[in-house]
Amino acid sequence: MLKRLGLVVALLLPFHYVSAQPQSAGAQQTESRKTSTPYTGDLSIFESPGRDERLQINRVMDILRIAPGKSVADIGAGSGWFTVRAAKRVGDNGTVYAVDINPEAIRYIESRIQKENVRNVKTILGKPDNPLLPGTVDAVLLLKTYHEVAQPVTLLRNLRSSLNAGARVGVIDRNGNGENHGVAREVVIREANQAGYRLLEEDDFVKDGMDYFLVFGAK
Repeated sequence: MLKRLGLVVALLLPFHYVSAQPQSAGAQQTESRKTSTPYTGDLSIFESPGRDERLQINRVMDILRIAPGKSVADIGAGSGWFTVRAAKRVGDNGTVYAVDINPEAIRYIESRIQKENVRNVKTILGKPDNPLLPGTVDAVLLLKTYHEVAQPVTLLRNLRSSLNAGARVGVIDRNGNGENHGVAREVVIREANQAGYRLLEEDDFVKDGMDYFLVFGAK
């Protein structure tokens, strides 16, 4: 148990997107890959000191073109760590949708934004294969979440209708085999391409040979 918790602390992973079987035979080969066991402990673990610097989150938001007045989706929002940072960046005229399939995470974020007096965040209890965004967005981030998405192609396909022209979809994750809190970047790129996206940019800020940042746009 302590070993597992230590892994979670090191990786700082949000809640998962594990779900039912894929909807089509064409997607089954891709979407039946292994996924990771979700972390279900104290959400405050994601608020570790120095995480902003380690993930270079301001640089991430620059690359995703998150600016005042923009609309953003934080898919797999967990504790709302990225949500509140994006909310500050977009300002009062922008909107951030905090999406999670775990009701506990949604309640946690709702309590957080009330305490922190954040007025431009809307929480959404999504589905494993659909974020159920009520409006269109200019940017999306899946932060250390993608490896837990059991139906990635379906999720990304359902997301497309909510993307404004020129919207950017970012994935921050680490290389792995799917069940060890990581997934190979080549797998993410292949699944995104199958869902109708093209790779726009890729970065490795951490330079540790593990973490990566991929940016996609709809074809």
